[in-house]
Amino acid sequence: MNPLLELTRIVQAVAQASGQAEQVELIVESIHRAIGVDVCSLYISQPDHSMLLAASHGLDPRSVGHSLLPEGTGLVGLAARSRHPVNIAEAASHPDFRYIAETHEEEFHSFCGVPLVRSGEVIGVLVVQAREARLMSEEELAFLVTLSAQLALALPAEPQQFSNALSTTRQVRGVKGAPGIGIGKVQTCDQFDLYSVSDKPCSDPEATLKRWYSLLEQVSREVEEERCALGADVSESVAAVFSAYQMLLSDNHLREGVAERIRAGQWLPGALRQTVQHFADIFLAMEDPYLRARHEDLYHLGNKLYSAWHGEDNTVPADGSGPVVLVGSKVSVSDIASCDPDRLQGIVCFEGSALSHTAVLANALGIPAVMGTGTLKSLNDGDPIIVDGNFGQAILHPSASVKKEFRRLQQADRTLQGELAELVNEPAVTTDGEQLRLFANTGLLADISPGIANGAEGVGLYRTEMPFMVSETFPSEDEQEYIYRQVLEAYAGKPVYMRTLDIGGDKPLPYFPIIEDNPALGWRGIRFCLDNSSLLMTQLRAMLRAAGDADNLRILLPMVSNTGEIDKLRALLDDALEQLAEEGIAVRRPPVGIMVEVPAAISLLPTWASRIDFISIGSNDLSQYLLALDRNNPRVAAAYDHLHPAVLREVARIARFAQDSKLPLSLCGEMASDPAAVLVLAGLGIRTLSMSASKIPRIKWLLRSTAAGEAATLAGQVLAMEDAASIREALQANLRERGLGRLLGDQ
Repeated sequence: MNPLLELTRIVQAVAQASGQAEQVELIVESIHRAIGVDVCSLYISQPDHSMLLAASHGLDPRSVGHSLLPEGTGLVGLAARSRHPVNIAEAASHPDFRYIAETHEEEFHSFCGVPLVRSGEVIGVLVVQAREARLMSEEELAFLVTLSAQLALALPAEPQQFSNALSTTRQVRGVKGAPGIGIGKVQTCDQFDLYSVSDKPCSDPEATLKRWYSLLEQVSREVEEERCALGADVSESVAAVFSAYQMLLSDNHLREGVAERIRAGQWLPGALRQTVQHFADIFLAMEDPYLRARHEDLYHLGNKLYSAWHGEDNTVPADGSGPVVLVGSKVSVSDIASCDPDRLQGIVCFEGSALSHTAVLANALGIPAVMGTGTLKSLNDGDPIIVDGNFGQAILHPSASVKKEFRRLQQADRTLQGELAELVNEPAVTTDGEQLRLFANTGLLADISPGIANGAEGVGLYRTEMPFMVSETFPSEDEQEYIYRQVLEAYAGKPVYMRTLDIGGDKPLPYFPIIEDNPALGWRGIRFCLDNSSLLMTQLRAMLRAAGDADNLRILLPMVSNTGEIDKLRALLDDALEQLAEEGIAVRRPPVGIMVEVPAAISLLPTWASRIDFISIGSNDLSQYLLALDRNNPRVAAAYDHLHPAVLREVARIARFAQDSKLPLSLCGEMASDPAAVLVLAGLGIRTLSMSASKIPRIKWLLRSTAAGEAATLAGQVLAMEDAASIREALQANLRERGLGRLLGDQ
């Protein structure tokens, strides 16, 4: 046996398995073959810390999924509580031995149990047994210990749910796409996959080019028909999604990118795949989750073009009756538009994120959605399914009792949504009269309307990267001005905080590649912009022209870490204002502020007080930099929490400075929409929060049910605590005591 090759093969096979049941079977079978033992079993920790026999090669198969060892019981329990391998030649002679009759293990003498530990917690125990009374060799034990460490990372995030995986009803975790609960039958999508197209030569480039341009016109008509199919009274946010697709269809870089590849001898589907994949991969490689999600839009559009070229429709059949849930790797906007809205109860995407256009549309239409579940190969058309968008989960093959419970939750959820809808036009005022402002984060034209519809009082973070990402050259001043003007006009009379181009090593441009060993600490944000001052000047001019003589533009500088960066930006802004005045364009000087994302900025705030007009805390990056934790890294993500005492104390420090210096302060990021965190932020005196549009109603309800004075007392208490878990527990307990548990998902 080559240990390294066997380790690699087993871990890769487990990681690629389609479901939990298949994973555990692969583990025990692979180890059985690798080291030639008579028995290999996997026990999985349950919520009460008992150990469930999840899979076994050698023990009675009828005991799998049923045999349960109470916490700390038997040799399995010994391995779990000691967090150390237990290697015994004669198991029955050990004082901790416990015989489980249903497994029929009496014929096996030796026992070796190795704990599986992830994030400091024992999630299971791997056991091998043999008929002969012998100790596992040092080589065998080392193999099992090494494999256990890797398997602990490869197994699902919640291995205690294996008990569900082994039954008919299955719970599958994903990402919250759109809130609500939907119950129906599976309707699969994804009949075509552009990415599976192979390269082939083009026999007639000229005819193919004509077909390509004709195809663009055909699909453009179909997109418009799909928009109309949703009804004349469709919301602006829904219409904007379809407008974004029309913009992509008319984009010269997509049109000519495919055309150039056709002229080079590639057949149309291959040219389309290469072009779409080129731009989609650029977005997919980005760390910013919002920009990364844009690759899905390109995939959907490419798939629609490919389906149209095929001469077939890649949409949901209109026949049938009863409620349906659309299921597929990437359920498209076209799939949603072509489904009878009276039947559509939910959406489940194997891939994707809460920031995709699919999720945006689902939110706008009020359709529960769960994204990123991983492939669900066991699902077929007509299978019963429940979509729980509140918790980001799907329930496959639910039993009658499970359906009954979710129908009760569904009704409770509808009641809450009705209550929240009544607050859209109400201010976010605490019970003791303190008013807060709730802003929306956005970056796409399609995302503008949901903020307004949910009662946003402005835009707290407008990401300006999009025009740069969808182009093969730097966008012109006119192109940028056109986009910025639409945002500013949509929020006329309300502040719009436009972040200058936050591009660099973590978000490379397709036409300006940057390769760095550590992009998070590299050439990005304001550093990149100042080193490319002509680009920044063009962007500043576009922003100023878009705002004209209106007073709602605010310019926000990302990743600021030294005084010179602010001074250089102010000098460029002075130049831009002077240039436009000389050109006879009426503009006014907008307020300029910084995003506090780099810890160094906190200490320098007193130095900058006379140079800036406001402060915005970028809670996501600030938390990651303070904790030196990448929340997207599965090995350390569990330790990431913006309620960490170090994060809260630094936020409190910034808030005190802002109050003393009378500088307006806002906070954006996930912290702004976390009900537990909002209690602390309100208590610290932060009066402006910016978040995803869909989160605004719930946070407004929280604030209108909370006294600022009580929040201040609570903030003082948690700031004295020593760990994030205790802080979160205390804050959630407060919410539940005040009847606000529904904000945490309680029903």
